[in-house]
Amino acid sequence: MAPTEHQRSARLGDPKLQPKKARVARYLAETGPQLVERKAKGLLLMKGTSCSQHMADVLRDLRTMKAPHAKLLQKNNAIYPFEDAAPVEFLTTKNDASTFAIASSNKKRPNNLLVGRTFDHQVLDMVELGVGRYVGLKDAKYKGTPKKRIGSKPMLVFVGDYFHNSGADGRRVQSLLLDFFGGFERSLESISLAGLDHVISVTAGTVSAPGPNGTTATSVVFHVRTYHAKLKKNPNGEGVPLPFLTPCGPDMDLTLRRTSFAPPDLWRGGVKGSSWNSR
Repeated sequence: MAPTEHQRSARLGDPKLQPKKARVARYLAETGPQLVERKAKGLLLMKGTSCSQHMADVLRDLRTMKAPHAKLLQKNNAIYPFEDAAPVEFLTTKNDASTFAIASSNKKRPNNLLVGRTFDHQVLDMVELGVGRYVGLKDAKYKGTPKKRIGSKPMLVFVGDYFHNSGADGRRVQSLLLDFFGGFERSLESISLAGLDHVISVTAGTVSAPGPNGTTATSVVFHVRTYHAKLKKNPNGEGVPLPFLTPCGPDMDLTLRRTSFAPPDLWRGGVKGSSWNSR
């Protein structure tokens, strides 16, 4: 069960609302923001007011990729986070999820995928993406290919100048995608090579399209590709095995449409103790 507004106010330090029972204080400490993540980030997948079958398939594949830490709501929801974030904050808190995705499709924004994350039960960052080319897990192209194990953690690769040379916005989008596709606990002390079975590559590029009055509009596109990784003996005799990659899906091309980043005060609380403070 999610903490109530009264309990959240107590955790924020209101002296009039401090919990009287020790178990309530422990519960508030466990559900509050952590300096070091101790568990995987949950993902809540939702359908917008109008959601096509194509976008519903995208949500199902995302649930498969993030299982068992993902939950897909079956009903359509009249949620518009860019106008009002309260419904998203309520649903993510209720379902104990710190990342979310909303799929919709209409004439103005076809094949729309909104991804975001929360901090302390408040929306932190959001990115609206247009799904272009998409090859799902059940596509004939990937029939019979090896798949990731349930619960295995991905290796993520970010390629492109947008992530490294475009300023704070590119780094914020990279950080959001890292939480969305990865979302694992940050307190890992060791890594088992046998558990590394898939790679997600995100390559940032640009695409040009005709704009108004004869101008040309340039948009950022993320090419997301998923590979199954199998470790084999190094032929050079070295102790570290070599990974052999096999495309396994899903693959998607995502066009950046809109962004909404957290205000400075909320962002400083979200990155407390992280390497962002030194940037």
